[in-house]
Amino acid sequence: MARKAMLIDITLCVGCGLCRDACKEQNGLPEGEEVKLNANAYTVVQDYGNDTYVRRLCMHCEAPTCASVCPVGAFTKTEFGPVLYDESKCIGCRYCMQACPFQVPTYTWNQVAPRVRKCIFCHERLAQGLQTACAEICPTGATIFGEREELIAEAQKRLRDEPEKYVNHIYGLNEAGGTSVFFLSAV
Repeated sequence: MARKAMLIDITLCVGCGLCRDACKEQNGLPEGEEVKLNANAYTVVQDYGNDTYVRRLCMHCEAPTCASVCPVGAFTKTEFGPVLYDESKCIGCRYCMQACPFQVPTYTWNQVAPRVRKCIFCHERLAQGLQTACAEICPTGATIFGEREELIAEAQKRLRDEPEKYVNHIYGLNEAGGTSVFFLSAV
């Protein structure tokens, strides 16, 4: 399977929150609108005013620090993109939370046996040849899913075709050593 990625074009996001809701349904998380990542929300849509909405989720780094600091191997980077978490291995040290440059992993503080929580890029869906639930439901095309190299080419094309629309930068291409989630933005 080719390496997968996600391209989020902030200029197309209308803040509807369907991506958040689809993620919650896919992962059996409680309903509700969240304003920041937590154990009940693996993705959120943050409102920055002036019709600017930004999604937050695990960036699925190319060289994930969460995996590099985990003493028991609870985090693994798959060859096709997702950074997975195996809660059966987790000892609750929370080193991953300290190491993540994007402050993504959260913790279930209120449970008897607390664990880390984060987006796993709909790993089960990918194994079935499907896209992530959040990308599938996006009504505006603000979130698209596909092969990593194709999405990089698409982002570069958008920057070339409409230079006045975007900041000339693909966020996630080089940040933290590169990620599997890319952003295009007008600001």
